Amino acid sequence: MTTITQGAALRIALAARVLEGVDTRAFTQWVVKKLGMPVNEAKLAGLTVTDLKTALTAEETQETAIETDVDMEALKLAVRYLWGEDVDADEDLPPIEPYQAGDMPGSLRVAVASNRDEALDGHFGSALRFLIYQLSRDEIRLVAVRPTLEADLAEDKNAARAALIDDCQIVYVQSVGGPAAAKIVRAGVHPIKYPQAGPAREVIARLQSVLDAPPPWLAKVLGVEARSLSKFAEETDA
Repeated sequence: MTTITQGAALRIALAARVLEGVDTRAFTQWVVKKLGMPVNEAKLAGLTVTDLKTALTAEETQETAIETDVDMEALKLAVRYLWGEDVDADEDLPPIEPYQAGDMPGSLRVAVASNRDEALDGHFGSALRFLIYQLSRDEIRLVAVRPTLEADLAEDKNAARAALIDDCQIVYVQSVGGPAAAKIVRAGVHPIKYPQAGPAREVIARLQSVLDAPPPWLAKVLGVEARSLSKFAEETDA
């Protein structure tokens, strides 16, 4: 898989979004070809509006299928994204909190599809990144932020996105299609649709509040017996 730094991946994905009609995968392939590996923020800062205009109109780019009509304002905005000028606020995430296996006994790992800040506001197939949390009964830690751009270069991007979070037990998304959901499940992750965008930690906190007495679906994810089923069994034995 291509080596692209986390910051560069975010900038490329944002730039591709403002270039209407441009395929993100093809655009990324052009960036890699233009800059060489690894792709990082310093290299992106060297790209110009002329570079993008040439890439989107030159015949030699037909092999990457990014030829399209894009106006000059969109090109300028895309370059600002590549330079990092318009993503500073988006990159203002809380610091990643250190975590080692065993730090939080009985905890689980939760992914959140996100586009901006520390928010749950992403669709599984298009979110710019996944926020990765370690969750226990009394603590929530943001332990990683994983851009999805490199996964989108894969032949099967949904399978690659699922593999990106396969160390998690649960993933929150605003929406996900049936085929993609099946790939998430095959990766051993339980998808939860949460259509209302909002602060990721608030959503995670709601999950945290039921860890002591998990409902059947969560008990299955955790590999424990649901409290309600346990109580029923005790009454039956009595």
